[in-house]
Amino acid sequence: MTTEPTIVLRRDGRVGRILMNRPKALNALTLDMIRTCDSILHEWKDDPHVHAVVIEGAGERAFCAGGDIIALREAQVSGNREAADAFFTEEYALNLLIATYPKPYIALIDGICMGGGIGMSVHGPYRVATEHAGFGMPETAIGFFPDIGATFLLPRLRGHLGAYLGLTGLRLTGADAVHAGLATHFVPRARLPALSAALAKDGPSVLADFAETLPPFSLADHLDAIERCFTAETVPDIIAHLEREDADWAKAALKALRTVSPSALYWTLQALRNGANMNLPEALDAEFRLTKTTMAHPDFAEGVRAMVVDKDRQPKWSPPRIEDVDPAVIARLFAA
Repeated sequence: MTTEPTIVLRRDGRVGRILMNRPKALNALTLDMIRTCDSILHEWKDDPHVHAVVIEGAGERAFCAGGDIIALREAQVSGNREAADAFFTEEYALNLLIATYPKPYIALIDGICMGGGIGMSVHGPYRVATEHAGFGMPETAIGFFPDIGATFLLPRLRGHLGAYLGLTGLRLTGADAVHAGLATHFVPRARLPALSAALAKDGPSVLADFAETLPPFSLADHLDAIERCFTAETVPDIIAHLEREDADWAKAALKALRTVSPSALYWTLQALRNGANMNLPEALDAEFRLTKTTMAHPDFAEGVRAMVVDKDRQPKWSPPRIEDVDPAVIARLFAA
């Protein structure tokens, strides 16, 4: 019985193609997949026949749902910190390589794009999203924080959208992701095969011919209120501001914030504030240090268990309420 490769590589006309090929696992990244992508990008960087790189996800459900957090949980729980460190070290190095790649790097995003999938796409200069794309950083729901350079990316979105997305974990549609700045072009799924073929023939210059006019930004009427709420100094202050907003978007945000890890809200807010004053390499280094302390917190193992392993969606957070989180405990995570 032959095993399908988890990364499919090929040259096609002017482009090198990377296909993340774990559709049943929503193309979640393993360390081997990260290593394969890193190796081929270095090889193609110096290949005169490869003018650009196109990356896609197999199947219609996901571009990439993130890193293999079940394996990371197992590494943390078993005390195999070396395995977790290797994953993050090499994933973050790949994120930086994508951000600094000397050739056009084009992500075709159709389906779920979360966590590590954001890292495989949004650091590049061309991010094509379809109407079926869904962008999100749901790490607070598993007792973690938005990493893969998200502490650099999110604070640079307009109107404190980054704090809103990073804390709540709520998703943006493909069109909304273009409005927000996470994607660059909106192309319907039906036109994606033709775009992909055109890229192989003529490179990224064809993107303008395929991009369609964006529908209105679903959050357009709420941007001022989002900024007003998410500029608040602390997590309880953000909650208080949202409670004063009589709007469906605020109710949805409150529901999300009351569901995810209370501790993760605190350390995520601090990480985003810190990342606003860092460049990408500095932010990635800070994130790596934070993986060690936040993964050792009980909420990480519990969050992954509840959301991904047992899927009972009934995590027992420690502490259970936002009001019970000790800011001094959170501060020590950043001092370690």
